[in-house]
Amino acid sequence: MKKGEAVAVFKTLPGQKIARLELGGVLNTPQEKIFIAAGSEIRGFTKRGKQFLSFETNLTESIKAMHISGSDLFLSASYIYNHYCDCKDQHYYLSEDKINDVICLPVERVPQITPILACQDRVLRVLQGSDVMYEIEVPGPPAVLALHNGNGGNSGEDLLFGTADGKLGLIQITTSKPVHKWEVGNERKREGILCIDSFHIMGDGVKDLLVGRDDGMVEVYSLDNTEEPVLRFDLALSESVTSIQGGCVGKDGYDEIVVSTYSGWVTGLTTEPVHKEIGPGEELKINQEMQSKISSLRNELEHLQYKVLQERENYQQSSQSSKAKSAAPPFSINDKFTLNKDDASYSLILEICLMWIRTLQLSASAAATPTESNDNFLLATYRCQANTTRLELKILSIEGQYGTLQAYVTPRIQPKTCQVRQYHIRPLSLHQRTHCIDHSRPMNTLTLTGQFSFAEVHSWVVFCLPEVPEKPPAGECVTFHFQNTFLDTQLESVYRKGEGVFKSDNISTISILKDVLSKEATKRKINLNISYEINEVSVRHTLMLIHPKLEYQLLLAKKVQLIDALKELQVHEGNTNFLIPEYRCILEEADHLQEEYKKQPAHLERLYGMITDLFIDKFKFKGTNVKTKVPLLLQILDSYDQNALIAFFDAA
Repeated sequence: MKKGEAVAVFKTLPGQKIARLELGGVLNTPQEKIFIAAGSEIRGFTKRGKQFLSFETNLTESIKAMHISGSDLFLSASYIYNHYCDCKDQHYYLSEDKINDVICLPVERVPQITPILACQDRVLRVLQGSDVMYEIEVPGPPAVLALHNGNGGNSGEDLLFGTADGKLGLIQITTSKPVHKWEVGNERKREGILCIDSFHIMGDGVKDLLVGRDDGMVEVYSLDNTEEPVLRFDLALSESVTSIQGGCVGKDGYDEIVVSTYSGWVTGLTTEPVHKEIGPGEELKINQEMQSKISSLRNELEHLQYKVLQERENYQQSSQSSKAKSAAPPFSINDKFTLNKDDASYSLILEICLMWIRTLQLSASAAATPTESNDNFLLATYRCQANTTRLELKILSIEGQYGTLQAYVTPRIQPKTCQVRQYHIRPLSLHQRTHCIDHSRPMNTLTLTGQFSFAEVHSWVVFCLPEVPEKPPAGECVTFHFQNTFLDTQLESVYRKGEGVFKSDNISTISILKDVLSKEATKRKINLNISYEINEVSVRHTLMLIHPKLEYQLLLAKKVQLIDALKELQVHEGNTNFLIPEYRCILEEADHLQEEYKKQPAHLERLYGMITDLFIDKFKFKGTNVKTKVPLLLQILDSYDQNALIAFFDAA
């Protein structure tokens, strides 16, 4: 940076997409060498741009994550981890699920090389050589790892992690077991964490945590006396933050936070005061430095406007030429389709680079069998406002209804072009991987046996449930645990070659699995032997889980009906002192209650649908069709009483 302006020191020639950039060098010296990962190759440059290293790793997958410590190089592709020392292969590990990030505790501060992998199945795997020393369960899929204070904290063993569902935590990685120090939830419902850095930006001598999120939020956390992080500052940018660093960049004496965003913008947040107050009658004086800044910005703006006009003229001339050829300009889309645990909805996030979104069309089609028509469940078009580069939508799914969601993204460019993205909505779409389940619950069991391979039964589980790795895990038998994000029911799946056993405390989950798995086996002409054990107590148990949610929604409706009458009384009497505390509370929370009530039809409809499915599925396993009794069930739900509902289930 010279006089507040960025000056390019060197540029490399265009090549493969750069997946990762890290700084390295000899241990205990300034880390000034630049290492980049592109495809399966690692290249190294000095700070002046001279290339000193080109190392072809011969990995079968592209490198996704990299960490450098002295002469040690730690790499990970989607499932493969490799450790190199002086470009010679040392250790190798094949992960059970996708690897999102890799890091190593500082080798100069701990007795042995300790790499840590952040894996998609909500686990941090601590390695020793090519073996897993132990696994650490974390509250969400870990997306990024960083050393606390940049050096592992006081012990050299402190590790920060950020998850894809927006949680932040600190763990001490000892040689025998992990020590969980603290964890920050995501009460503000923000997006996932993509980058973390440590820097003393608040000027109190203690390093603060700098966090960049997928929704463009930049956050600064300070560690108070109890070592618990406290949010001190946040700022929303218009694009997802891909990297964040603290340092002194633009002006001596003023610390800054430098962030890069998805489309390539580099933004600086400074501690330098930018507002000056003047008293009455005083003249506003702009110093020479500020005047030159304003002048250079004006010149740059005029130059850009002139270039745009020139390019428009060139385009008009070439488009009218008889020899002109129309070519669709390429554009990249950053997209995510993730399940939110808080409201059991899916978030579809679309972000495009260096241009604006004109329209987005969505269509959701059911998985059709040869005898069924492939009708759309959802068809919607969103016409975006000017300068929209990022779009976020919430989609509610119903378990048992599955298919494909297609998004047609049309940017504001000429000639008009469109890209299609597809997202699979799975039969058990509201289930999420969890580490353990409560075995004391009343469970229903579905058992499949037949002439199918381990890979085939694994592909069926991948088709039915989210967050299952596409590659079959190592070993002859595998166990996965899931939790329903809406009802908190659970599912255990244990399968091997020729056998699959699925246990759940929700009959509807077992019913969906039975229907879908038998349909998938029929497609492949595999003969399945299906047996099931139904636990009658599980129906009452599931209704007990639904009860608080249904009661809350019905109580909400009653409260909202009272708001207008209470407001009229308040105006008439002049105050609310005469009201009982319950009614005063309703008036105080009126805005929040009405906002919540707007979402209510969808919530009530979902709950009614789940109770209806539970009723039908209970009797389906007994060979009885009770669809004619559904209107009577809905009448009982409209005048809801828990005991009456349970009695209806028992009597029917």
